[in-house]
Amino acid sequence: MSETYEIRASYDKESLVLWQAFSDKIAAPALRAQAFVEPFSFRRMTWIKPSFAWLMHRSRWGQKDQQTKILAVHISRSAWERALAMGVLTDPHPGVYGSAEDWRRQFESAKVHIQWDTERDLRGQARPHYSIQVGLSRHVIEDYAQNWILRIEDFTPRVRKIRELIKRGKRSSVSKLLYREKPYPLPGNIARGLGIPVRQRR
Repeated sequence: MSETYEIRASYDKESLVLWQAFSDKIAAPALRAQAFVEPFSFRRMTWIKPSFAWLMHRSRWGQKDQQTKILAVHISRSAWERALAMGVLTDPHPGVYGSAEDWRRQFESAKVHIQWDTERDLRGQARPHYSIQVGLSRHVIEDYAQNWILRIEDFTPRVRKIRELIKRGKRSSVSKLLYREKPYPLPGNIARGLGIPVRQRR
């Protein structure tokens, strides 16, 4: 696989920032509880993403219906790595699985799905590497919603400010409002399962 597959995220020694977009109906109680609670759905897959720019592209900067609240979800790094270790790619990438049948068998029973999408910059333009999405099934979603989360932050006001600065051409002011993302180091066994090249492993 290409060396353009990498995980870029904002993280420190203990935690990592994920980005999700919801309606206010879901976001408001989550912010109050500092955990995902009903009406958040525990019965269908939820996708978590460490790339801010990718979510901005996908949610149209919080302008898309049902995605108007942008949440920065701070989770433990240990939980993040457990999720990645359980993950199965959404495509049978060569070098990761022995055969298409081997991949299909693993994918059908996977509790976590891993998908690579073209990364975006803050203007929505494609970047020369791929960004990871992690799909959590109903088998692990309650654990995520109740146990992995350290803090949920409403990033919506800052998103609006960043969007306005970009529109006005004041990009130099934007970086001060963002969490800094950098390549995330992984244990070799987890990286191999995601198709990440050797130089990006821990």
